[in-house]
Amino acid sequence: MPAIGGPSLGFYEDKVLPRLIAWAMRTGELTRYRERLVPRAEGRVLEVGLGSGLNLPWYGRQAERVIGLEPSAELLRRAASLAARAACPVHLLRAAAEAIPLAAASIDTAVMTWTLCSLRDARAGLREVRRVLRPGGALVFVEHGLAPEPGVAAWQHRLDPLWWRVSCHLDNPVERLLAEAGFEFLELRSGYLGAGPKLATFMVEGVARPVP
Repeated sequence: MPAIGGPSLGFYEDKVLPRLIAWAMRTGELTRYRERLVPRAEGRVLEVGLGSGLNLPWYGRQAERVIGLEPSAELLRRAASLAARAACPVHLLRAAAEAIPLAAASIDTAVMTWTLCSLRDARAGLREVRRVLRPGGALVFVEHGLAPEPGVAAWQHRLDPLWWRVSCHLDNPVERLLAEAGFEFLELRSGYLGAGPKLATFMVEGVARPVP
């Protein structure tokens, strides 16, 4: 299904960055997170930050329908072929996480994989995710963010203004952002990826739900 709506992006964000993202997100280390987390989504699913659709092959029968939210037309174009082969119906929706064009309490499961770092306003994006989740719904997530080691965190803070201009945020405090947005954790794990520099590979994964 074609993407609809969405903001107008500059040349780098619209053409260059999507290709870099599609290439970088194919690593085997990241695939293991997808394999572990994505099949847990059930019911009406919203994937926030669909990217090039690399999660789509991992949705199981318990996912009745997936709405893939992504602001980049180029990434949605790349996702279209995987959407056509998915095990469940997939609707591609061009829109930003900070203004999700869906009704409140209309989603059973939200999925976010390495999405928060790309949002201009992570807090607004998480508030929107909480808004569209039904009571008792779940957020399944894995994100990279602020490391617990003071030395690594200091470099993340130092480099973040430059890193954000060409890629994404390095120093999001993932657990704190989720808690402040009104989520409580059902499962939570964290640790370094094991490959790549520590300043970009501290991962936080788990399952959370909106606080009643």
